[in-house]
Amino acid sequence: MVLENILNTIKFPEDLRKIPKESLPKLAQELREFIINIVATKEGHLGASLGVVELTIALHYVFNTPNDILVWDVGHQAYGHKIITGRKEIFHTNRQLGGISGFPKRSESIYDTFGVGHSSTAISAALGMAIASKLKGGTDKQHIAVVGDASIASGMAFEALNHAGVTDTNLLVILNDNAIGIDPSVGALKNYFTKVKLDGAKEADNIFEALNFNYSGPIDGHNLTLVISELERLKKVPGPKVLHVITTKGKGLRQAEENQVTYHAPGKFDALTGDLAPKSNNVQPAKFQDVFGKTLVELASKNERIIGITPAMPTGSSLKFMMDIYPERAFDVGIAEQHAVTFAAGLAAQELTVFCNIYSTFLQRAYDQVIHDVCLQKIPVIFCLDRAGIVGEDGPTHHGAFDLAFLNCIPNLIIFAPRNEMELRNIMFTAQQGLTLPIFIRYPRGRGKILEWQKPFSKIKIGKAEVIKEGSEIVVLTIGTIADNAKEAIEMLSAMQQEKIGLVDMRFLKPLDEMLLHQVFKKYETIITVEDGSAIGGLGTSIGTFAASKGYKNKIEIIGIPDVFLEHGTISELQEIAGISSEKINQIIQKNL
Repeated sequence: MVLENILNTIKFPEDLRKIPKESLPKLAQELREFIINIVATKEGHLGASLGVVELTIALHYVFNTPNDILVWDVGHQAYGHKIITGRKEIFHTNRQLGGISGFPKRSESIYDTFGVGHSSTAISAALGMAIASKLKGGTDKQHIAVVGDASIASGMAFEALNHAGVTDTNLLVILNDNAIGIDPSVGALKNYFTKVKLDGAKEADNIFEALNFNYSGPIDGHNLTLVISELERLKKVPGPKVLHVITTKGKGLRQAEENQVTYHAPGKFDALTGDLAPKSNNVQPAKFQDVFGKTLVELASKNERIIGITPAMPTGSSLKFMMDIYPERAFDVGIAEQHAVTFAAGLAAQELTVFCNIYSTFLQRAYDQVIHDVCLQKIPVIFCLDRAGIVGEDGPTHHGAFDLAFLNCIPNLIIFAPRNEMELRNIMFTAQQGLTLPIFIRYPRGRGKILEWQKPFSKIKIGKAEVIKEGSEIVVLTIGTIADNAKEAIEMLSAMQQEKIGLVDMRFLKPLDEMLLHQVFKKYETIITVEDGSAIGGLGTSIGTFAASKGYKNKIEIIGIPDVFLEHGTISELQEIAGISSEKINQIIQKNL
């Protein structure tokens, strides 16, 4: 007799609530298999969602979602949630252009109560919703925030806990404790959670009780019966509460449990064995992050004043190379971008040479610190902004679309975007020799194009652009790796047309190479600027401002990411939509010929 597939009977949580409790473990197994089978072929985030399968089922089983409000922090762990809230049939479109988002998204489903993607926002959002319910008289409504142990250590999570502790709201914080975010969790709070798990916490020592939360746990997050009974009990407990749940990231897939960093987002793998898809034997250019990481180790071996910092991204940023070789000089400060920036400033204020590596999208979280603690004081921190520009399938929460624009308006800084791997290597070499201002070096996600990039260092002159190709009528000004698209766009033209087009890599957004710009504006009738950042406030804006201030009347066309939040899709698809693909740049050039 073939047992019925329970998951196929569930479209929405009201269907789930009709299932007998004793059948829920089978459902958990089916949900795990469904996630594994889809992610194996379509790619995405795996380990986090596998770790919370039982918790996901229990939450929707016990609480009356969407009337009771469930907020997932970050959203890496929300795949099971999406599958049982009406999106099972379209889940195969996850993270693809026109498909569902890899993160909870309000416009996608009533069950996605708050859009997330960056960590540590769930408690603040859920508290806001809980107070709104109270003001509107909905005192029975439940509000649940599911937060990981890496996320709860962030400053914003603590700010929310501090506020929530003096309210009498129906707020339940579920601490999903698996000792890992994307990399292993770090810090004193992680050590505290480990102690709680091993020893049990004395009430006097409990950090959550001290913040006026009713604390329970830790409990086994894979024991469905126990989780359901505890959630049922907590529904009746008034005021702010914390339930500490112990889970295993990657639960149900042996390799994902054993190698949690790799299987956070493993790419394609064999759904039955869990083995990763074999890597191509073709020699490929290095990833920009590895060029950063290996170059930093090389520089640090000769310059003992060099320090490396990352907020919770040692593997993703490749600072791990330095952490392995010089552990006393490389710091993972956890999900704490504000702290990372000011910590870097403190070190640099004492004459150390500090490389602070932050993803472009996460630097947005430390904007005041960049202005107040670094630039205002002219402290020469070297910021390396990974994942700048369009990042692809992670979508609008992760695109590094705004760094050029939001940094451009701040005084006392240098902004540089390398065209290739050697330029990244050489600007790092140049910066560690000593600058009088902070520098922001932004580079994209993924691989470069040069195999032999580990060449001897050469110094880059600050504020100096580079002419790649001379022309006669039109010049294309680029910044960063988008120069490749512009070069391809020019190569699509006929030989006679190509002679008319010049190409300049500006390299520096601040300071601009004004000497070269004067030559450019005198030589070319039409200036086209191309950038893989917001068309407002970046390179195009600076070139337009320069022209206006110097009285030039040349035609200027600005190509960049338009005034929208780009959705998710492949980088090439999104560049086409944004109008910065080589084909789209070619069309703009042809229009101006």
